[in-house]
Amino acid sequence: MNKKKIDPESSPWAPFGIQLRNFREAKDILQEELAPLLECSPSHLSYIELAHRPPSRRLAELADIALDTGGTMLLMWYQLKNAAILEGFPEYARYEGLAEQVRIFENDFVNGLLQTRAYMTALQMGFVRQGVSTQKLAEERIEFRLARQKILDRPSPPLLHVVLDESCLRRIIGGRDVMIEQLLHLEQLSNRRDVIIQVAPFSLGEDRPFTHMTALLTMPNRRVLAYGEIEQRGYIDRDTKSVAAVTKSYDRLAIDALGQAESRTFMRATRRDLEWMST
Repeated sequence: MNKKKIDPESSPWAPFGIQLRNFREAKDILQEELAPLLECSPSHLSYIELAHRPPSRRLAELADIALDTGGTMLLMWYQLKNAAILEGFPEYARYEGLAEQVRIFENDFVNGLLQTRAYMTALQMGFVRQGVSTQKLAEERIEFRLARQKILDRPSPPLLHVVLDESCLRRIIGGRDVMIEQLLHLEQLSNRRDVIIQVAPFSLGEDRPFTHMTALLTMPNRRVLAYGEIEQRGYIDRDTKSVAAVTKSYDRLAIDALGQAESRTFMRATRRDLEWMST
């Protein structure tokens, strides 16, 4: 049977349709077999794969379950429907959903993969009060981040290694109660076999290699992609030489940061200080 090619630039929804078809064919599933699982007809599924109709959020969620995509289709749905996300970040989130290993440095706030709903809500409401966001955009960002976290709950989650600057733990977001809950959540996550959380203390001073959020993704084919952020812009770096330089800096940071057990103790002590203050 001749497979109709899809031009990824033919429609805003074309990338979603292409990726959905790729996932379906990788599982060797026919449209007639997948459609009932997506609560739609085979013809409707065909229209979506050909980008003739936009998918619903419900269909994206069901596709992730049926095809075991690690939440990729829902993330793509948010990317295409949601203009509120930092430019360049949705592309990173797609790769993150497919990666076997995710290494992240955060210099300002707890990383989105590790945030509680209360923490991320407080953060987004702060942007609304500052006038740089709206209530609607804040809600969309929160839903996007919650969808992104689903990669940690899939049957074979990626190995997640996050180095948090000490400021991420010291800066109180949403008040003491929200921050206490967030710190406890970090402690609990750090006990998982597939999650490593380290703290880069203030004492590193000028030896801390990164000034912005930085990530390294190891893909199934062992290729490593780097991601960085500057004001209002995120970007994927595929250049082998520059990615190797970022990897070297990250490895140095992981060595200089507090060890996993020390970091867990640090997070616990920070939480208890806040609990004492709240009494």
